[in-house]
Amino acid sequence: MNPASESAFEAHVTGWLLEYGGYRRVKNGNVAGESDFDPAAGVDTVDLLEFIQATQRKQWNRLVDSGYGGDPVLTRAKFVQRLASQLDVRGTVDVLRRGVVDRNVTFRLAFFKPAHGLTPELMERYEANVLSVTRQLRYEPSGTRTIDVGLFVNGIPVATAELKNPLTGQTVEQAIDQYRKRRDPKNRTLRRVGMVHFAVDPNSVAMTTRLAGSRTRFLPFNQGHDLGAGNPPNPDGHRTAYLWEQVWSCDAWMDILARFIHIEKPSRGSKARPRVIFPRFHQWDAVRRLESDARQAGAGKNYLVQHSAGSGKSNSIAWLAHRFSSLHDADDRKVFDKVVVITDRLILDRQLQDTISQFEHAIGVVQRIDKSSSQLAAALEGEQARIIVTTLQKFPFLFDKISELPERTYAVIVDEAHSSQTGEAAKELRRLLGTATLDDDEFQAFTGSLISAADAATFMVESVVARGRQPNLSFFAFTATPKGRTLELFGELGEDGKHHPFHLYPMRQAIEEVLANYGTYNQYFRLEKTILDDPQYDTAKARQALARFIVLHPENLAQKAEIVIEHFLAKIAHRVSGKAKAMVVCSSRPHAVRMWEALRRHITNNGYDVGVLVAFSGEVEDLTESRANGFPESETATRFDTDDYQIMVVAEKFQTGFDQPKLVAMYVDKTLTGLAAVQTLSRLNRIHPDKDGTFVLDFVNESDDIRDAFAVYYGKTVAPPSDPNLLFETRDALHDYHILDPGEMRHAATLLLGDGSHAQIHAAMQPAVERFNALREDEQTAFRDALTRFVRVYGFLAQIVSFANVDLERDYIYCRALARLIRDQKPGSGIDLGSEVELTHLRHDLVFEGSISLPSDNGEVTTIYSGAGPMTDPEEERLSQLIARINERFGTDWTEEDRLVFEAAALDLVNDQEIQNQAINNDPDTFRDHVFPGRYRKALLSRLDRNAD
Repeated sequence: MNPASESAFEAHVTGWLLEYGGYRRVKNGNVAGESDFDPAAGVDTVDLLEFIQATQRKQWNRLVDSGYGGDPVLTRAKFVQRLASQLDVRGTVDVLRRGVVDRNVTFRLAFFKPAHGLTPELMERYEANVLSVTRQLRYEPSGTRTIDVGLFVNGIPVATAELKNPLTGQTVEQAIDQYRKRRDPKNRTLRRVGMVHFAVDPNSVAMTTRLAGSRTRFLPFNQGHDLGAGNPPNPDGHRTAYLWEQVWSCDAWMDILARFIHIEKPSRGSKARPRVIFPRFHQWDAVRRLESDARQAGAGKNYLVQHSAGSGKSNSIAWLAHRFSSLHDADDRKVFDKVVVITDRLILDRQLQDTISQFEHAIGVVQRIDKSSSQLAAALEGEQARIIVTTLQKFPFLFDKISELPERTYAVIVDEAHSSQTGEAAKELRRLLGTATLDDDEFQAFTGSLISAADAATFMVESVVARGRQPNLSFFAFTATPKGRTLELFGELGEDGKHHPFHLYPMRQAIEEVLANYGTYNQYFRLEKTILDDPQYDTAKARQALARFIVLHPENLAQKAEIVIEHFLAKIAHRVSGKAKAMVVCSSRPHAVRMWEALRRHITNNGYDVGVLVAFSGEVEDLTESRANGFPESETATRFDTDDYQIMVVAEKFQTGFDQPKLVAMYVDKTLTGLAAVQTLSRLNRIHPDKDGTFVLDFVNESDDIRDAFAVYYGKTVAPPSDPNLLFETRDALHDYHILDPGEMRHAATLLLGDGSHAQIHAAMQPAVERFNALREDEQTAFRDALTRFVRVYGFLAQIVSFANVDLERDYIYCRALARLIRDQKPGSGIDLGSEVELTHLRHDLVFEGSISLPSDNGEVTTIYSGAGPMTDPEEERLSQLIARINERFGTDWTEEDRLVFEAAALDLVNDQEIQNQAINNDPDTFRDHVFPGRYRKALLSRLDRNAD
């Protein structure tokens, strides 16, 4: 055999499976009639009946005798026919998991590996499975066409593969093309739900779960290389050897069929086909590695999984939760008694329910906590719910509802770890579920400085201990963009002295897709004063007021609305088979509402058929999201998915955790920095079969700033350890203000942690509040900032550094309460300059369009900042100086054509001699009601025509 041929590659792959992979034999189908595969039924009848006879002989004999009158030949034919019809209706995976019933006799078509070795008979059945591999599988009744490789389990085909050898001039792309153009998607075998098809060459792998002719969508199934796409070099052979040596090996492949593949069924009434979810390589690898490490390490370890946006974290969490719910160690002891999934996404709850119900059919395995903390308490205390889905916010309310939890081990899976796990609620979760205790000497050392209140002392000691790692809790944190504190809390400390994620699926490939088509606009404008006076204002607050005035100015919104709608209709709307969606990202809720109104106004004025939604929280100018859209807020995401709506305007909402595969374009009218830039723009990175790219049009940010924001998370994100001394520095900074008294703090902390009444606590806190109120305003601001720094730094560092210092915990509890009492009552107070300035000129110019390239270096994020900043007196400037400075920055060489159209039209009339005469020769009422409207309308249309030119 020529070693450079495609046949040699086939022989190598199948030979490895036979010798090392646990496969029984190669079924030779090269000559028509010699294959055991029945293409009409889509089943290998020899393997099928061999498995049935070996594992379920009694059932088979009963079917022969009572079902088909003792005729084994008829029984064989009818059973194969029955199985084929069930495969057509229910799909491959469902039949393998649940078996078939023929003439009231139930047959299992596969036995999967048990979670433990306590029942040897189950392992014997598992080992009786027949896995076979066929070269040149003749899958059509005519016998004229073949597929390079077919994989079978007990005679049922579960996968095919087209193998290509670059030495013959063909690669994985030709294999994909072959599936799209030469593999009939209506073929009985190939169309079955649950089949997976691989395109393979020695360097790359792609896979699909549905053949749809030219519209077949293949996804990469590569390991990644140098924090990017592809596969690493393999000194022992092919780069893609992991496919047949790891993924297709007997145990791994049966595990995929048993506990990975699942079917997303369409909503009731939909004509869409079921969608088969097959794990991407990074998902499969992460879940198995986490499971293996937890099996060996047991409870008490933290893990960080850094997977890029759009990588399928929801499915990974669902697979992991199910595995942990039945995980046993080497001694067949259960590793975790309960699995708690922390998420704020309802979609993840539904996904967990749907996915796990396909793996096992017991009722109540997954329980969603959607009513109260009492419901959560009952789920934690009870035996039935093995997987509990809840929000972190419910844990602090449990202590008056739970008398005593059983001593158990917990796997806590955190969705988007950075958003929740470093706060006070996370501490309460550790204190509630954790079992760490102190011996008598440690307890006395901790409580020695407290006044004699046993209950308060016990509570405080528990708080100190709860901030460390708990021996019965394992945390599994998933995020695409880990902050420094997230890395330090959940990551592994490497030899370089920095914290690293346990598993990494880098963002490079996703980022390149999102940033490939990026356009930025510059905004030019001019402001003028409308009052004679020239008052002084705080420079920073006045700039914010002027910026707000410009952002919300009707003419500014109108111009941007025109750009958005016209661009969407010309460049975006036809994509995704005419179902493309776009998102407009705004800087505030009022901005979102007014942008939504401006978009709808432009659509109505031009007679366009474009549906626009708005998403924001709370109420803006007597308008809520539900009133604006005309349906409940809970339906916004669902309605946006329909053909009735194409554009959604958002303010904060839907910028993280929102999955809409048809989202193609994003129009950004908000400053995006750091993590927010990555999370927002990554909403575009969702896969859809008809999606061929994305586009971003940015009115505010520079392309260089976006590149810098993404660069941190481009490859692997690492973080240097925090300096524990920072905590003591922030605590010492509070002494200089002479607000805190140690005796008052001990007394108040005891009341806060014990049974102190509201009146007692109020009285204990008041002396410090009064001393604070006596400070000058600038001193109050400085103390408030220092107090906030201490509270935040302690809240984080105490989770990763064992201070074992009850004084610090007491100070933290007291300072946290004091911070609430001295909170700035006017945090967002600003200046309204709307009546003192006017926007006279405005223009938007496209200044950048193209791809944003990124470096290949690892990103490093700072774990925690001191929070200190320069304290200076606020500068003041006169309004005229502020306007001049802003005009200098955002202005340009203006002509009268750039002046706003309404003012320009009025100026045309002022300079018109004829209308001057009409004004003089008519009384004011006649001029206002009968002369001016028509002349102004004519001047306005003339100005619009000139501006359009």
